[in-house]
Amino acid sequence: MENIISKVIADTANSERIFCKFLSANDTGETGGHQSGIYIPKNSVSLIFDTPGVKGQNKEESSKIKWQDDFETDAHFKYYGQGTRNEYRITGFGRNFPFLKPDYTGSLVVILKQKDTSYKGYILDMENEIEEFLVYFGITPTETNCLINTKPLSLDEKESQAIQEFIKSLSTDFPSSEQMSLAAQRIQNLVFDHEENIHLRPDDKLLDWTSLEYRLFRAIEQNRYSSLINKGFSDVDKFIELANQVLNRRKSRAGKSLEHHLASLFSGNNITFTPQAITEGNKKPDFIFPSIESYHNASFPVDKLASLAAKTTCKDRWRQVLNEADRLRTKDKFLCTLQQGISSAQMEEMKSERVVLVVPERYIKTYPERYQSDIWSVKKFINYIKEIEE
Repeated sequence: MENIISKVIADTANSERIFCKFLSANDTGETGGHQSGIYIPKNSVSLIFDTPGVKGQNKEESSKIKWQDDFETDAHFKYYGQGTRNEYRITGFGRNFPFLKPDYTGSLVVILKQKDTSYKGYILDMENEIEEFLVYFGITPTETNCLINTKPLSLDEKESQAIQEFIKSLSTDFPSSEQMSLAAQRIQNLVFDHEENIHLRPDDKLLDWTSLEYRLFRAIEQNRYSSLINKGFSDVDKFIELANQVLNRRKSRAGKSLEHHLASLFSGNNITFTPQAITEGNKKPDFIFPSIESYHNASFPVDKLASLAAKTTCKDRWRQVLNEADRLRTKDKFLCTLQQGISSAQMEEMKSERVVLVVPERYIKTYPERYQSDIWSVKKFINYIKEIEE
């Protein structure tokens, strides 16, 4: 199909609501439960209903969704409010609908409520498509499973003040990706406290830092570009030049953010590591524990070594971690990701290659149920590294 991302982006311009989420195992039927259809979180009710459902009553409306700019299906917008249920779903796509199947677990679904109240939907299955969409909106996987806010963010007053103070202190247009991540950590710790969660709840801390960095980055963009955008452009070339500059900076930041926050978690937990060190040839894992010097010391025991790759999404690219460290070929290979859900087929392949996913704890439930016990939380990984470094 012709560049699907171009179609998605073109359609978002005519949308009053933009919703995206990774299809979880629950959505695609891999959990073994009786739910059906695409789960819509309560923060996104306005995508499908003008008013929220009332507990104790079911609610349903019908529409149609045009998928992939190609074919149309029925869509039943439902609120299940009776008994123990209290959830929203979109169902009724028909038996031949190709996308709510196990192989599509981990794909990104984008649902657009157009300004004329019609609906369009897209399934982004390739990792490069998913990343291009996230980069376009300047978000990470932690900002999915909700409506995308294309307007300036409304921030907590204390957070807004801390962000504005940081922006005023900058001597360049944009800080480096590392400075951005460290500033987000400092502001999040200052405004919301709970710095002890670096030790107690590192999974939550990772997501908190990542989310605040997104808000910080958006605030800097707004500060730097709003006056230019409001003035308009003298020609199309100047507009395209600025757009490309914005997109390239968003892509660069997204690629490094997870690494920076993991490094701070490891340092905060007194873990020894070497980032971005060369193992053999051009091989460069994101983290080697306890150090690259130990790795290259032939007398250092292999069972005291570990490596970790960090990939914001890993639906397709997880295989890149298989050969990053020759000394660790017979050991588990750890991969930390913010990806929400991967199909059973891919999980089985990962298991056969001894790839262990490290995922923020709250995301584990988005994976196929029979593989959830194989997935490590960030805290479990940190505790494991502490043990081998004792």
